[in-house]
Amino acid sequence: MNVSVVGYGSIGKRHARLLDDLGCRVSVVSRRDVDHPSSYPTLDKVFEDARPDYVVVANRTSEHVDTLKELARLGFEGPTLVEKPLSNTTVSLPARILEKTFVAYNFRFHPLLNDLRIRLEREEIVSVDGYAGEFLPRWRPERDYRETYSAHSKQGGGVIRDLSHELDYLNWLLGGWSQVAALGGQFSQLQIDSDDVFILLFETERCPAVTLHLNYLDRGPHRSIRVNTTDHTLEADFIDGTLAVDGTLVSEYELERDETYRAEHEAILNEEYDRLCTVEEALDVLDLIEAAEKSATNHTFVET
Repeated sequence: MNVSVVGYGSIGKRHARLLDDLGCRVSVVSRRDVDHPSSYPTLDKVFEDARPDYVVVANRTSEHVDTLKELARLGFEGPTLVEKPLSNTTVSLPARILEKTFVAYNFRFHPLLNDLRIRLEREEIVSVDGYAGEFLPRWRPERDYRETYSAHSKQGGGVIRDLSHELDYLNWLLGGWSQVAALGGQFSQLQIDSDDVFILLFETERCPAVTLHLNYLDRGPHRSIRVNTTDHTLEADFIDGTLAVDGTLVSEYELERDETYRAEHEAILNEEYDRLCTVEEALDVLDLIEAAEKSATNHTFVET
């Protein structure tokens, strides 16, 4: 299969490498002069030379929608995977590309999260607490954090977008959100103009009280979810790869970093789309982000 990866930063390189490992013929599209055996400056050029069967959009968040519109203009009708989040603002997309366009919330392929999801299927959920934090300067040690897109709100940076995996998987586990209140902004001494802390309180279809803490500040990475049901307390620690029920360890997973990305690509290559995040679900995440930002500004609950 011919696959084109648009954008060749750290995540674009990861996608290209994994797809090459999976036996695909990979080309990359980048405005920069990049070190890849098959690179093109524009989508037009790659479509002229080696029309792709599958496209991965991994350029800046602020450029995702324009890239999707360009694919529609070129008549592309194959599957498309867009890096998360779908956009830095609420958007509308060409109808012809919505059917096979997915957003790369690869956490849905994490075995620990799927273990938790199965265990919650028949539970009555009372409260949920999610947490994700990591010190931004350590995310990409090969680069100055101040020069990454994460540091700049106009490029789609900010912790509520960078860590929107949590928003997606909470919606996925608990049904869509209905109202939210939030506090957030740029509170630390990090030299960025994007938000570095966001704390949300929201309601979902399956749970009346969900809290989520996101930050760029934790010197020791922390990522977990704690769920209280009418019968049990379940806690998943994504750093340690453990799941505990009522304080007792019940599952452990050793997960190498590429596994969820690889599983996501395999699902698309095999046309197994059920677990993938749809455009509609990704737009719901964007709506939640914008509602949280509005709440943080106006200090009110915002409804869907």
